[in-house]
Amino acid sequence: MFVICGAAGSGKTTVARYLCEQFHLHRVITHTTRLPRPGERDGVDYHFETAQSMAKLHLLEAVTYDQARYGSSLEGLAEGWQQGQDDVIVLDTKGAVTYHQQLGSRVTIIFLTVSKLAALAHRMAGRGDDRSAIAARLQSPEYQRDLHLPAELRGIAQVVTNDDWAATTKHLQQIVGKTVTD
Repeated sequence: MFVICGAAGSGKTTVARYLCEQFHLHRVITHTTRLPRPGERDGVDYHFETAQSMAKLHLLEAVTYDQARYGSSLEGLAEGWQQGQDDVIVLDTKGAVTYHQQLGSRVTIIFLTVSKLAALAHRMAGRGDDRSAIAARLQSPEYQRDLHLPAELRGIAQVVTNDDWAATTKHLQQIVGKTVTD
């Protein structure tokens, strides 16, 4: 199982898509109560939930981020395992810590960062996020938390600086290629 984490705009979804395509991993679709962004589809990008439907799920981890609930279900994880595929999931750093605590060595955590923080806001705008939502997110305690690798994951997570896509994919191939073949 591969957990991709990092701050908003660090490239988590892009990296997860790449790993699915390159290594035939099963992407675990997480759940959220937030509204879809332009172009997002239910069951593809997220399972878009109501507060009531979210409460009925069997969640391994859940967080509130920018006034919306996010979580991953045990059913979603089992889907990939039943197909005999390794899973990849996009989480915040708090979720990554939970996965490490719950699943131990079965999880490879990849923490994405960038060398210039201004790039994160630029990427959020480029994917269609509303300006006021970007401003609120940049000020949120969750965003501030996700900018840095948590102490609980130091020495455990693989840190990838996602400034240059060619260098990023090379680093990912070293991490995931080694793990998939071990």
